[in-house]
Amino acid sequence: MASVRFMVTPTKIDDIPGLSDTSPDLSSRSSSRVRFSSRESVPETTRSEGASDFSRGTSSLATEAAEPATDKTANPRTDAVEDPGHKKDPHNAYLNNINYEDGDEFFDKNLALFEEEMDTRPKVSSLLNRMANYTNLMQGAREHEEAENVPPGKKKAIKSPQMGTFMGVYLPCLQNIFGVILFLRLTWVVGTAGVLQAFAIVLICCCCTLLTAISMSAIATNGVVPAGGSYFMISRALGPEFGGAVGLCFYLGTTFAAAMYILGAIEIFLMYIAPEAAIFHSEDPLKEPAAMLNNMRVYGSAFLVIMVLVVFVGVRYVNKFASLFLACVIVSILAIYAGAIKSSFAPPDFPVCMLGNRSLSRHHINDCAKTVERDNITQHTVLWEFFCNATKHHNASCDDYFQHNNVTVIQGIPGMASGIITENLWSSYLMKGEIIEKPSLHSADVWGSLNQQYVLSDITTSFTLLVGIFFPSVTGIMAGSNRSGDLKDAQKSIPIGTILAILTTSFVYLSNVVLFGACVEGVVLRDKFGDTVKGNLVVGTLSWPSPWVIVIGSFFSTCGAGLQSLTGAPRLLQAIAKDNIIPFLRVFGHGKANGEPTWALLLTAGIAELGILIASLDMVAPILSMFFLMCYLFVNLACALQTLLRSPNWRPRFRYYHWALSFMGMSICVALMFISSWYYAIVAMVIAGMIYKYIEYHGAEKEWGDGIRGLSLSAARFALLRLEAGPPHTKNWRPQLLVLLKLDEDQHVKHPRLLTFASQLKAGKGLTIVGSVMVGNFLECYSDALAAEQTIKHLMEAERVKGFCQIVVAAKVREGISHLIQSCGLGGMKHNTVVMGWPNAWRQSEDARAWKTFIGTVRVTTAAHLALLVAKNVSFFPSNTDPFPEGSIDVWWIVHDGGMLMLLPFLLKQHKVWRKCRIRIFTVAQLEDNSIQMKKDLATFLYHLRIEAEVEVVEMHDSDISAYTYERTLMMEQRCQMLRQMRLSKTERDREAQLVKDRNSMLRLTSIGSDDDEETETYQEKVHMTWTKDKYMASRGHKPRTLENFQDLLNMRPDQSNVRRMHTAVKLNEVIVNKSHDAKLVLLNMPGPPRNPDGDENYMEFLEVLTEGLERVLLVRGGGSEVITIYS
Repeated sequence: MASVRFMVTPTKIDDIPGLSDTSPDLSSRSSSRVRFSSRESVPETTRSEGASDFSRGTSSLATEAAEPATDKTANPRTDAVEDPGHKKDPHNAYLNNINYEDGDEFFDKNLALFEEEMDTRPKVSSLLNRMANYTNLMQGAREHEEAENVPPGKKKAIKSPQMGTFMGVYLPCLQNIFGVILFLRLTWVVGTAGVLQAFAIVLICCCCTLLTAISMSAIATNGVVPAGGSYFMISRALGPEFGGAVGLCFYLGTTFAAAMYILGAIEIFLMYIAPEAAIFHSEDPLKEPAAMLNNMRVYGSAFLVIMVLVVFVGVRYVNKFASLFLACVIVSILAIYAGAIKSSFAPPDFPVCMLGNRSLSRHHINDCAKTVERDNITQHTVLWEFFCNATKHHNASCDDYFQHNNVTVIQGIPGMASGIITENLWSSYLMKGEIIEKPSLHSADVWGSLNQQYVLSDITTSFTLLVGIFFPSVTGIMAGSNRSGDLKDAQKSIPIGTILAILTTSFVYLSNVVLFGACVEGVVLRDKFGDTVKGNLVVGTLSWPSPWVIVIGSFFSTCGAGLQSLTGAPRLLQAIAKDNIIPFLRVFGHGKANGEPTWALLLTAGIAELGILIASLDMVAPILSMFFLMCYLFVNLACALQTLLRSPNWRPRFRYYHWALSFMGMSICVALMFISSWYYAIVAMVIAGMIYKYIEYHGAEKEWGDGIRGLSLSAARFALLRLEAGPPHTKNWRPQLLVLLKLDEDQHVKHPRLLTFASQLKAGKGLTIVGSVMVGNFLECYSDALAAEQTIKHLMEAERVKGFCQIVVAAKVREGISHLIQSCGLGGMKHNTVVMGWPNAWRQSEDARAWKTFIGTVRVTTAAHLALLVAKNVSFFPSNTDPFPEGSIDVWWIVHDGGMLMLLPFLLKQHKVWRKCRIRIFTVAQLEDNSIQMKKDLATFLYHLRIEAEVEVVEMHDSDISAYTYERTLMMEQRCQMLRQMRLSKTERDREAQLVKDRNSMLRLTSIGSDDDEETETYQEKVHMTWTKDKYMASRGHKPRTLENFQDLLNMRPDQSNVRRMHTAVKLNEVIVNKSHDAKLVLLNMPGPPRNPDGDENYMEFLEVLTEGLERVLLVRGGGSEVITIYS
């Protein structure tokens, strides 16, 4: 395929139709026609060439472009392959930049259209180059940070990971899955549960891990998984809260796994390799298990110290010996299969001594008989001496069971062809201290006494207990994902390697269940420590060529698994600490100079020591089962959530997953948790829940694009669609606030106590939107709007207001407030109440925009049928830290507007600031009203509303309008008229100055006293939208009329309607101040604005008079709907 390049043929400007040489912007640049051709190049010149050189440059360029294929040397931009030493010509006529530098990626002739955005939108080649150099180091790793700071010349070449599926995933998973349980407990599980139930236990556990591996494969192949493996996958899929909780559970599980492996190694050492090394002994056989636990604690602690030192000295030594430990595991398993095959035709000789149907320990019994013939003399054996307590044989008194039953010998390993599997199919659960018996053997119906030679059950067994003990043997499936940083192709290797490893180990476990049941005697299988076969490891008796193959192999494999756990757990904790989502773990993110997690290793050793002090493998196994099951549960949850939410970024390369499989895996995990140990399951969930809440409240906020956020969005969408069905019922009504804040010139909130009051009213419930308006152009003020939004958010956090912030940039404040009231909220989750402050000092301001904006907001709120709360003297409102020890909230219920006045004090009393205040409700009675009956009715109404309040009816008699009221009204109207004339004079002066300044231009003037385009009347005359000199000269004739208006102020008579309104305001104010002068808060009906805008200033005066002399006032205006009801 031929490469295609641009060829640009410049032409003169005169040749382009529609353009003339008078265009100032095109006088110094060439215009061009562009066509595509093959193997052609673009000539280069500078944009800075002047118009005098234009024709010369055009002719030379045309000459070069005419022969592109014949003259390769004329091409200043040749292919790098053809001329690698050639440098670019720094002159280019087609790039909008004069600072062209060699090697600058922003300057590309083929991308000149995008050159101004190259700093924020890089070329695709640059992006791909950076992705090719991506390192899989864990986020925040010290080595990665140091590598970023190394100068380019000193950077070391990054060695790309080369591990494939087999070495990088399959074998590590095998090593981690095969462990101590296979060698020490699987035979006991088969003997106790029977082949059928043991097969079911293994199958359930393997299905759990297989389904989890499928979910994990889907997550691991949905993008690049850095080193950190399972924790990284869970945290990025479920968010920092779940990620931290499950990450710590996985860490605890890995740490307790180290303790379990160490205990397993010590058990092998003390039981089967060197029993004489035991420190503690007991003569009483019943106390022997306790002495053995003390030996386990001592040796386990010593082993732990040695392993921690090995890990501390160098992890590379652990990794070097990993292959040796894996070889031990594989050889041991092959020895089991070889022994099972050999047993079918030549079973090994391991005699088991039976008394009746009871099994006997062979530790001290050489002759399995009551008597033996030596030199024709019948002699009693050691076994007889254990059951008969007399020194002289003729006076011996023996145990009844010993006397009535014969001693027999059976083969411990009868072989695959013996048919013993028919006996081992069924379960044989025992209580603690119960004797292990063979039901098929004859036994006399005599109980006898308990003898130390019997083999007893050390714990009470059940199906659930065996599940908890066995499950750790199938863990370790995360080993491949933990090594994702070392894999050549992690997205391919992790699914294949992990699933193949699980299938392999599942086959081994299931086949071993059948082989053990088919080859080994039942009493031997139920004998946990091999007492019936002279203290041999039970699985070792089946192996070939020698039991020592299994003993030595299992010892080294358990030691290796312990080292691997002590290596991986600190790194997992370090990864969690470096993510900084759990503050108190921050110290564990530090380590040695080479990045080794020293502090995390010490904490891991301390927690592992707790597991070792438990000392019992059977008690430690269920604990780590809980933590691993919690981890697997959330892996499945993450996959199911991402699949169901169908996030755009959810595109796994692994296709063989389904949300139903993930939910099945979750269900099995939960079931196994409660089946194995319900109280451990509850403890693990409580620990995870506590970590979750701690991260939620105190952890660092992280945005990882997790599935929980997607779930929240889906739930929010569902809830919003449900809310959209209709308006809320009166019983569900609560104030959803839109708080209007005013910002000063420095983008600081002028009245922060308004937010404080909102938080006290809401008490964290319902919707709160905090809005503000910035005057300006959105394109220019975007950064300022973001800064103001952050300021308000910080204030909301300080005042503990849970809600949203909305900044609107508009040309005028009134327009912005109107936009906020109309558009805030979403669907059914919209505000129903507007909270704003009173415009202080509006009388002293020459600019009428402040109170006009206030009245405009009142009108817009009323038109939108929203409730309105206006806080006057808001700076005197209490803070959240200053509760009132006593006092009252006084409600003046003058007109009914939906019950807002009843509901608001009740909501305020829910907050600690107002909790100790009592509610007093006042209502006004006219002359024709029965005040006594009104008080009774009001008390009954409050009783049905379940609101406790004191009730009082205030009688207001008709009285003549006082001289004070008349004088006050006259002063109000005179002041309004005077301010109008002053604003008119100021308007005219401004017009004259503007006319002198811009004599030759046409100007568009608007009223200075208003911020609305439509309010162009200056009371008595129109302001001309287009102002000319002639009209200006004509307006000069109106000046004498202006002077006459000032003289008419002395002869004014007040309007009678204004006098009536002022009378009401004065009388109500007198009554309110008389009754509520010491109230902590006064709630009052807010009268509506006048229909005629000419009376707006009088309306402000009426409200001012109505609230004079009161410290804290909340003017309340309902939205036109009932907000409170007496019905349940």
